[in-house]
Amino acid sequence: MALAQLGAGFSPLVERVLEAFGLALSGEERATFLARAVAFLDRAVAWNARIDLTAARDSQELVDLMFADAAAVVASGPLERSERWVDVGSGIGAPGLPLALLAPGLDVTLVEPRAKRVAFLRTALTVLGSLPVHVERRRSDAFDAASFDVAISRATLPPADWLAEGARLATARVWVLLARGECPSLAGWTVARDVTFQWPLTGRERRAVEFERMGAQKIPV
Repeated sequence: MALAQLGAGFSPLVERVLEAFGLALSGEERATFLARAVAFLDRAVAWNARIDLTAARDSQELVDLMFADAAAVVASGPLERSERWVDVGSGIGAPGLPLALLAPGLDVTLVEPRAKRVAFLRTALTVLGSLPVHVERRRSDAFDAASFDVAISRATLPPADWLAEGARLATARVWVLLARGECPSLAGWTVARDVTFQWPLTGRERRAVEFERMGAQKIPV
């Protein structure tokens, strides 16, 4: 099936992703999350027809692309909801915007230098309601060192280069998302979580590695 605006038809696909990672939502929380997820996905499909936002070929691939990595991070253990996160090279908004949907309270900055993608992210936020999410049209090297608590990125830079840049930006933790290849390393940083998983709808092998600055204090809430 080609990409199409499915409306509520996206809901069972999104729920399959959540279930695969043991993320159980119920009641009002579930309804709010699914409404936002559907609006986000439909908006992405509509914009993709005009500006080629994503290489996803069908609805299942799109849902995996948008939500699976974020779900794996959230399911890996407690997150500090008051921390400032940055998603570098956010593109279509993943994993940063889905992280904000799955973990309410995270303060997330989406960093993207391309004007058309920034325009998409900003209009997407207008249909998602009030979220502590900010969009910055910049390259990551335009930010001062230690501007955020946690940095995450998907395929913006080679893993070793991203770990180094994430470590410059973040005071506490850096997430490296891998599709293949060896996990990088960096002096002064240690692996705190290492999660191997599959995208639930398409079966792609993935790995999410959280690096923690040695000596950083972590008090989950």
